[in-house]
Amino acid sequence: MKTLVSLVLLCAYTLASAQDVITGFVVGISDGDTIKVLTSEKKQLRVRLAEIDAPESAQAFGSRSKQSLSDLCYRATATLLVQDVDRYGRLVAAVECGGASAQEHQLVNGMAWVYDRYVKDRSLYAIQRNAQQEGRGLWSDHNPTPPWEFRRQ
Repeated sequence: MKTLVSLVLLCAYTLASAQDVITGFVVGISDGDTIKVLTSEKKQLRVRLAEIDAPESAQAFGSRSKQSLSDLCYRATATLLVQDVDRYGRLVAAVECGGASAQEHQLVNGMAWVYDRYVKDRSLYAIQRNAQQEGRGLWSDHNPTPPWEFRRQ
């Protein structure tokens, strides 16, 4: 009986995990941290990249950040590890495009901040720190304004 219970729990865990992973084709880039993905079932999903925050469109580096994400993900197959749904109805997910982490890509290129309020993967700070030290992307500005502060203004 104990083995049966363990097997049932293992199956339930596997099914729950499988539901949290979605694969689709990137059909749009809204900004430096939001993409549109078309699933094989022809359902379009809006997806917010987890743990980072990119400059707003009207903000310095906003269009460059969007282009950077587009260079990696547009018209590519994306794998989404869904973590949550935000207040706007977007899936919040760790995103891989072509096998590369979209979050890390944006941070390496200085096109986003680690989103302190929501970060779980502390290793992202080292990637951001390296981009800062190298003066890449938005870190070439003397005093860049984080998007969460820009939105409050």
